[in-house]
Amino acid sequence: MNINYTSDQPCAETFKALYDTTGWGPISRGTAFYQDSLNGSWCSRSAYFGGQLVGFVRVISDGRLHAFVTEMIVHPEFQHQGIGTALLSSILDDCRDAGISDVQLFSAKGKAIFYEKLGFSSRPEDSPGMQFNAAT
Repeated sequence: MNINYTSDQPCAETFKALYDTTGWGPISRGTAFYQDSLNGSWCSRSAYFGGQLVGFVRVISDGRLHAFVTEMIVHPEFQHQGIGTALLSSILDDCRDAGISDVQLFSAKGKAIFYEKLGFSSRPEDSPGMQFNAAT
């Protein structure tokens, strides 16, 4: 499978279409909502197959101390093919290059093992999310 990876952000319509595959929010949200979200990104990576956005990850950050992975999405028909690993690994490289050692995210239910394979660890039961351990 020929996947094209890029650091260019997708257009809001394309991002919305992929986001809508997750079930995380109301499909009734307009593209302006997603454009505003994209505008707040520190960095992102996109994966395309035949011109279709099939994967996307983005980070919000102060660029120095902290980063938060806000979306890590792979279209359901393209999961388990290494796309998510490639996207997240690339964005973590950007964080490391900026000297950011505190990278956090919220893991969707049942997805923690995926993030653990990439160096994240679960936080205590009374704390939500996961945190990347850049020192390890």
